[in-house]
Amino acid sequence: MAKEYQVLIVDDDINIRKMIEIHLKKDKIYELLSTSNGEACLKIMQENIPDFVLLDIQMPGIDGIETLRRIKKDNPKIPVVMMTAHGTIETAVKSMQLGAFDFITKPFSGDRLRLTVKNAIENSSLKAEVSRLRQELQERYRFENIVGESGSMQEVFKAVKKVTDSNVTVLLQGESGTGKELIARAIHFESEKRKNRPFVPVNCSALPESLLESELFGHEKGSFTGASSRRIGKFEQADGGTVFLDEIGEMSPSTQVKILRVLQEREFERVGGNELIHVDVRIISATNKDLEEAIKKGQFREDLYYRLSVFPIVIPPLRERKEDIPLLAQFFVDKYSEREGKEVLELFPDTLELLTAYHWPGNVRELENAIERAVILASTDQILPKDLPANVRAVGEKKIAEPGSGPLNSWIERLEEEALRKALLESEGNVSLTARKLGIGRATIYRKARKYGLPIVR
Repeated sequence: MAKEYQVLIVDDDINIRKMIEIHLKKDKIYELLSTSNGEACLKIMQENIPDFVLLDIQMPGIDGIETLRRIKKDNPKIPVVMMTAHGTIETAVKSMQLGAFDFITKPFSGDRLRLTVKNAIENSSLKAEVSRLRQELQERYRFENIVGESGSMQEVFKAVKKVTDSNVTVLLQGESGTGKELIARAIHFESEKRKNRPFVPVNCSALPESLLESELFGHEKGSFTGASSRRIGKFEQADGGTVFLDEIGEMSPSTQVKILRVLQEREFERVGGNELIHVDVRIISATNKDLEEAIKKGQFREDLYYRLSVFPIVIPPLRERKEDIPLLAQFFVDKYSEREGKEVLELFPDTLELLTAYHWPGNVRELENAIERAVILASTDQILPKDLPANVRAVGEKKIAEPGSGPLNSWIERLEEEALRKALLESEGNVSLTARKLGIGRATIYRKARKYGLPIVR
């Protein structure tokens, strides 16, 4: 059985080292290394970095405190537990200040030793996983990873970059599916001040008023039926980071008042509590509603609106940035081809023409769903029109049939001609083989071949 963790034991007493080895071998998951002094410990760690170090304080030569200092200078993330037979509060405090995970006094029981090692390694593994996930999130939500080369999206990116390191409240406005949460996350993870703190999303339309207040601000034990313990709310969870209030237009008037207070004072009370909780959070909100119209109807507070919309950003619907559709479509093709274990697929020109002609009422989210489905259905190395949802094909074909069907036609036609030329060449000009290869009718092949002046075998 392979050992999972490597433990380095450093103690000048050989009996202590042997005793530690006997206890740790019981868990059968440790590869054990040992040495008698600090110099040897540091030399070992120049060539081989262990997962955990047990380090005695009183040793000849370099003592444990100095050894700890040098270990943490070069390898700050390695958990180190200090051991001593002469434990004092001063040495314990000094060890912890230098970065030791724990401090145990000899003689210690085998159970105490094993539990301490287990806790230190689990804590280190958890920190490493959190760091990995945070780095992954930061990479995923970088601006460079948001697809959009249209002029309208470039304006959005310019606006977003101006507020990443500001504390200003941002209001993202746009239809459902346009990517408001993606933009909110990008703002958070591009912020040097807040990117290593939590990003906490709250869907204001998903919870009834009675639960939303508790969700946002937390509650005290016994504050209402079913409140069996204290609960920390989203604002406390996000301290130092960002709260993203999605669908802010669905929030009740009473909750709006409390959100206004948080914006003004940066403080609140838990439901059923009297203690004032102070937080440092940035608020980004989003809506697909016309909040100014909601204010006129008495459905949204005007003072809250002006607090939330200090820096409004309007995200355009996909139908107003059709030049981004080919890029987005291929991005999703790559994503779902990898997930489904398929060779990276390409979009056949007719398919791309249909995607561009469709009006996408569900915006980017609907496009992503359509491409995910198409990747699963694709039976060749290209996504063909037959792989698209029926409504996309029907509406797209109708639009294409209309005069002046869009600015991308000439570009799409070039792609179409290239793909047809390639397929005919591979099929040696055979129309039937080409039609099967591309998943379109023979009549279409004849028509397109005539259009582009391509040779065929009748």
